[in-house]
Amino acid sequence: MKRLYYTLGKNKFWEYIFLVVFLLVFYGPLMNMLLLSFAGDYEYPDVAPRSFGLKWWDYVLSKGQLVESIGTSLVLAIVVTLLSLVVCLPAAYALARFQFKGRSAVRLSFLLTNAFPKMGIYTAMAVIFYKINLIGTFAGVVLVHIVNTMMLMVWIPSGSFRTVHIQQEESARDVGAGPIRTFFMVTLPMAKPGIIVAALYTFLGSMEEAQGSLLIGLPNVHTMPSELYGIIMSFPDTAGSVFAMILLVPSILLLILFRKYLSADALSNGLKM
Repeated sequence: MKRLYYTLGKNKFWEYIFLVVFLLVFYGPLMNMLLLSFAGDYEYPDVAPRSFGLKWWDYVLSKGQLVESIGTSLVLAIVVTLLSLVVCLPAAYALARFQFKGRSAVRLSFLLTNAFPKMGIYTAMAVIFYKINLIGTFAGVVLVHIVNTMMLMVWIPSGSFRTVHIQQEESARDVGAGPIRTFFMVTLPMAKPGIIVAALYTFLGSMEEAQGSLLIGLPNVHTMPSELYGIIMSFPDTAGSVFAMILLVPSILLLILFRKYLSADALSNGLKM
């Protein structure tokens, strides 16, 4: 260690130490979960499993309700993302382009769902949903997820719309394009990076939402995060690790697919409110 200190120099040495600590803190739990998911014989105080295999993968994938919850979560996330785009994009555009009384209050209202403990909001929604027969329904869970994602789907696209200069829209109007065509041919393509970022976070947020899905969805709607609670409490750690790894797959694939949009510029432009 002392030799490394003198070789790298004081500043570089501490940068190296901080990097190692960061990697251990950030990737250590993920690597441990990956190791556990393929563990066969693994008991305390063993540092590593004595054997590896697909025993718990077979177990998880053989349970019909667990497999069904994977499909339910994927369909739910897609529906929530599409509905959020339909509902929130007009609001985001209005906040970006129009000046009206109470505009700041409307903008702030989308932040309120994230300003209080979520369980209190879920409980209040559960009381209302029980009265209108939405408890245990797919539609009820969709509404819970949309409430969670409205802030992202309004704030980030609104910031992206603000980066589109109004002169560009006016130029399209001058050559004969109507308002709708101008929006879809000029404004929407230029704001696309921020919209994709918001849609991506909405999808991932829906995939991992557990408390609201558990409170509103049960006993009829089973999602992956809500099922994960039951696995962790009822089965060995290895089974929970398998299901957690399955839950990570869509997130990793989407992050890889849309990584060019997840830049600092896209995020900062999307949050210019």
